[in-house]
Amino acid sequence: MAGRNHLQLREIPLSRVAPLSRSTTGPRHLHTRPHRHLLEDRISTQHREIQSLLLDNHRHAATRCIKTRSLSVTARPLRHLSTLAAGVKAERDNQIREVYQRSLKLDAELRSIDAMRSELVQVRTDVQKITLQRQDMTAQLKDMNSEIVKAKRETQQVGVIKEEIETVQQEIQGGRSAIEYEKKTWAFNLEQEKVLDKNRILLVREIEKLRTELANAEKRARAAAASGNPSPGYGRNYGSAEVRYGGSSYPDPNGLHHVRIGGVILLLHFHLEQCLMATMTLHIDEFLSP
Repeated sequence: MAGRNHLQLREIPLSRVAPLSRSTTGPRHLHTRPHRHLLEDRISTQHREIQSLLLDNHRHAATRCIKTRSLSVTARPLRHLSTLAAGVKAERDNQIREVYQRSLKLDAELRSIDAMRSELVQVRTDVQKITLQRQDMTAQLKDMNSEIVKAKRETQQVGVIKEEIETVQQEIQGGRSAIEYEKKTWAFNLEQEKVLDKNRILLVREIEKLRTELANAEKRARAAAASGNPSPGYGRNYGSAEVRYGGSSYPDPNGLHHVRIGGVILLLHFHLEQCLMATMTLHIDEFLSP
């Protein structure tokens, strides 16, 4: 313990100090000798101071060790007293806890007894209420038995009323079905009218196109005839000769063209009517099919 935290006394030998150079030859080293003496004096003074500091440190360490020992000796009874006080305090705490727990148990028992008393009072009041309700229910039961007898008498007429209700329901269902059928037929007729109107419009447009084509064809035929008969007198005599001899044996190409266009128009009308009839029959079949 005495050797801790302090430095041992050691003297610094002067041999460790860097020796001064003894070469004094030359004019440069003549003026450095007093400086070396000064350095040696300073080093010796510092060495003395260090030795004194080491002695002081050693003394302080010894006094510190003595004080720590005395403190450890005086701390032992204090520790013993603190342990005894802690034990006494723990015993007292245990006693206090036991007393507190007993008091809590007693409070809980008292509260349970009070609750049981209140429940007993509530049970008595409930029993009285139940007895009153029982009397009321017996009276109501008598009234209900009398009403049941009346209802049994009235239930004998329920069969007739049920039959009347069923007939009325059947009539209502028939009326609803008729109304639904009328709605469907009206909607179907409306759709068919719309389709027919569209087809009529298309047919009128096609007829107008064919008429314009026929008019253009007639114009072209007339122009071709006019270009083929340059002399009107010759044409008249030639035509009168054909009439005289019963007509020409060659057919007129313009007349054939008109006949063909008319046939095409009739065929178109026929096909359009067939398409309309087919669509109408198809819609009717779809409507009538379940």
